[in-house]
Amino acid sequence: MDTRSHPYIPNSQQETKKSMLHEIGIENIDELYADIPKKYLLKKPLNLPKALSEFEVRKHVENLLSKNKTSSDMPVFLGAGCWPHYVPSVVKEIAQRSELLTSYTPYQPEISQGMLQALFEYQSMICELTSMDVANCSMYDWASALGEAARMATRITGRREVLIPRIIHPERAATLKTYAYPAGISTRQTRYDKQNGQIDLEDLKSHVSDKTAGIYIENPSYLGFIETQVDEIKELAHNHNALFIVGVDPTSLGIMKPPGEYGADIVVGEAQPLGNSMNFGGPLLGIMACRDDMSLIRQMPGHIIGSTTTQDGNQNGFCMTLQTREQHIRREKATSNICSNEALCAVTSAVYMSLLGPEGLREIGNTIICKAHYAMQLLSRIRGVKTPVFNSAHFKEFTVNFDGTGLSVHKVNEKLLARQIHGGKDVSKEFPELGETALYCVTEIHSKEEIERLAGTLAEILGR
Repeated sequence: MDTRSHPYIPNSQQETKKSMLHEIGIENIDELYADIPKKYLLKKPLNLPKALSEFEVRKHVENLLSKNKTSSDMPVFLGAGCWPHYVPSVVKEIAQRSELLTSYTPYQPEISQGMLQALFEYQSMICELTSMDVANCSMYDWASALGEAARMATRITGRREVLIPRIIHPERAATLKTYAYPAGISTRQTRYDKQNGQIDLEDLKSHVSDKTAGIYIENPSYLGFIETQVDEIKELAHNHNALFIVGVDPTSLGIMKPPGEYGADIVVGEAQPLGNSMNFGGPLLGIMACRDDMSLIRQMPGHIIGSTTTQDGNQNGFCMTLQTREQHIRREKATSNICSNEALCAVTSAVYMSLLGPEGLREIGNTIICKAHYAMQLLSRIRGVKTPVFNSAHFKEFTVNFDGTGLSVHKVNEKLLARQIHGGKDVSKEFPELGETALYCVTEIHSKEEIERLAGTLAEILGR
C-alpha cells in the first residue's frame, strides 16, 4: 500500500483511508479489485516524480506548451471539418457567464428558464438561417447529426438504405456507418462527374429504389464546390417517397440559398464556425433541423425547446417539448440516447449569430468567397499547379493539385511548415483518382498579405 500523503488529496491520508474503508465495510483497498485477475495488478509502487511546488509545475507546463504552434503563430490554410474563423471576444465573455456556463442541461425546465430561452433563441436562429421550421438544441458534430438523420429517415419511411455522395469526408462517412450498422441500415455511395465534381445524376437515378430511405448531399461539398443540381436531386428523392437530407456549412448561408428553399426535409451541418473556436479539434457542434411535419419532428433526436405562456397569458415561459422521444422517459424506445450534447456550444453560437445578424453573416460570407477566389487565382498562376481541380463554383475550400510539379502533397506541406505556413489537407489517399491533391481553406481571418505569402512561398518551393 502506498503510504505517501499529500495535503491537497484528502484520501491520501492514512486515517482518512481507514475511515472510508470502514464506511464501505472492507478491510483493505485491494478488496475493491478482487474481480481483476492478479496478473494484471501492479505489484510495485508507481515510479512517480517528486512533488513540485505550484511555481515549478507552472514553469514545467509552460515549457511543454511552448513546443506547440497554433493558428495564432502562423497562417493556417487547413479546414476539412474544423475551420479557422474569428471569434469576437464578446462571444466568449457572454458564454462564460456563470448562469450559462454552469447550467449544463435543463432537465428541470421550470427552474432553467434562462438556459431554455438561450437554447430556444439558438433553435430559432438556426431555423432562420437554414429556412427550416424546427431545429433541436444541437448534436455532437456534423458526423453524428448525419448518422442521426439517416436513422431518423429509416424510422419514418420504414426503409433501410441511404444514398450518399462519393465526395464526402471519409470520417463523416465512417461515423454514418457506425450509426447505421446496428440499425440494419446500408449506405451506398454515388459517383460524381470527373470534370465538375457534381453528383452524377444518371448514376444516382440507377441507385434510387423502393428501398431508399433518404438521399444525402452536401452543399458546399467536402471538397469545397457548390452543388448546382439540388432541385433535380430533391425531385428524385420525393418522387421515390424518400427524404432529401442536406449537409451545410452555415457560414455559406449568409450568401447561398438555404436548403429549406430548395426542398430539404432534414438539414444537418457543423456550427463550429458560428463562434466556437477550433480548440484542437473539439468540442464541435452539430446542426439538425427539419420541416414542419409531425412525422419528422417526433422522430428528431435530442432536446427541442418550445415557447409557451402562463395560464393567464401574461407571462412567457420556455419548456422542453415532445419529451416522449427521449431516453430519460422512453428508455430503449427513445429515438436516440443523445441528451445535453453541446448545449453550451449552442448558446455560444446563439450569441455569435445574434451579434452578427443577417447583414453580418452576409458580410462574412462575401468576405470568405472573395478571399478564397483571390487565393485560387494566385495559386493557379504557379506553373504545374492546378486549382481548383473541379470546374465549379467554390465557397471557402478548394482543391489544389501538384501533379505537374514533381512533388507530393506531403513534401509540399513539409516545406511550407518549415517556412511557418500550414498548408492544406492531403486528400491524395482519400481520393487517389485526383492525384497529388490538397484541400485548402481560406476564411475571413486570412489577410491579403498572408494569401500572397502562401502563393509566393509555394512558387519558391516549386522553383517557379
